[in-house]
Amino acid sequence: MIPVYTPDLSGNERRYVAEAVETSWISSIGPFVDRFEQALRDAIGTPHAIPVSNGTVALHLALHCLDIGPGDEVIVPTFTYIASVNSIKQTGATPVLADVRPHDWLLDPAEVERLITPRTKAVMPVHLYSAVCDPKINEIARSNGLKIVEDCAEVLGTTRGGRHVGTDCDVATFSFFGNKTITTGEGGAVITNDDSLAARMRKVKGQGQSLTQRYWHDELGFNYRMTNICAAIGCAQMERLTSILARKREISRQYRDALAGSGVEFQQVPAEVETSEWLVTLLLPGGVDREAVMSHLAAAGIDTRPVFYCAHQMPMHRSERRFPVAEDIASRGLSLPSYPALPDDSVARIAEVLRAALPKCRARAA
Repeated sequence: MIPVYTPDLSGNERRYVAEAVETSWISSIGPFVDRFEQALRDAIGTPHAIPVSNGTVALHLALHCLDIGPGDEVIVPTFTYIASVNSIKQTGATPVLADVRPHDWLLDPAEVERLITPRTKAVMPVHLYSAVCDPKINEIARSNGLKIVEDCAEVLGTTRGGRHVGTDCDVATFSFFGNKTITTGEGGAVITNDDSLAARMRKVKGQGQSLTQRYWHDELGFNYRMTNICAAIGCAQMERLTSILARKREISRQYRDALAGSGVEFQQVPAEVETSEWLVTLLLPGGVDREAVMSHLAAAGIDTRPVFYCAHQMPMHRSERRFPVAEDIASRGLSLPSYPALPDDSVARIAEVLRAALPKCRARAA
C-alpha cells in the first residue's frame, strides 16, 4: 500500500538520537534543543522560535500568553483541524466559527469583518494543505485592535513575497508531527517578533518557572517543553529542509499536470506565494462518491485520506448555523500520497488510477 505520508528519516536522525541517549541528555534540556531553535530561527527568519511538545500546545501557549480567556471571542475557520478550535476552548474563550472561501478553502476576510463584536479578542487564520490565508485578515485584525495567532502547522517553508508565512502576526505556531514537512516525532513551536512575549512564552512553557531563579514559579505555567531527543530528530530534518521542500513541490506539480482536465479542483495559490505543498489535496467533481473513489484507490494499493470535518459538525462545537462553502469542501476533499520519497512513477500511477476512477464512482441520485 502506498501511504499518504511517511517521514523521510534518511539523514542524521539515528546518529543524533544516539548521541542524545549516549550523553544522557534525553529530557527538555540539551544541546539539540538549542540547535533546533537556531535552525528554526534561521529558516523562518524570526528573532524568537521556541520549541514545544506538540502543535496543539503551541496554540494554547500562544493564546494563554496573549491573555485570552473567559469572556473573550476568537474568530477561527470552521474548516480546520480540530486542534485550532479546541485550543481556544481550553483557554475558556469562545471560538467564533467562520466560513471559508471556495477558491483557497481558507478563512474568508469578509466573514472575519462581519463576525467582530466588542468581545472579539483575536483572530486565528489557519493555513491549510497548500494555501495560505489572505493578508487582508491581518489588516482587518490590526485595524480593530485584535491579536493575531496564525496556525502555521502545515506550512513550514512557505513564503509570500520571499517572507516566511507567520512572521507578520503576534504569534505563529507550527507542528512537527510525523506527517509534517519536517518532524520531531511529536513536537511544535511558537514564533514571535516580540521580545517580552517570547520571554513569557518561554517561561510559561516551563511550568511558569522564573528564567533567572530556579524553582521560583510566579505565574501559572504548563509543561510544554520539547525533549532533547525530539529536537535531535528535528535538527537532522532541518538539515534537509531545502531538498524536502523541493521534492514536495515537484510532486505537487506532477499531480496537477497529470490531473489537468479531469474535473478535480486544487487550491488556488497567488503567484507571490511559494508553498511548501505539505499534502496534495483536491476536491472531487460534484456528484462523485468520495468513499467509492477511496475504495477504488485502496484496491489498487493506494492510501488516501478525506479532508477534515468542519468544527461545527462536531458534537462539542455544534452550531445551528450553516457554513455552505466549508461543508462542500469537507464533503469533496481528498488527500493523496505526498511524502518526499514518493517516486515519480508512483505519482503518475496514482493520478492515472484516480482519473480512471472518477467516471466509475458517480454518486447515485437520492
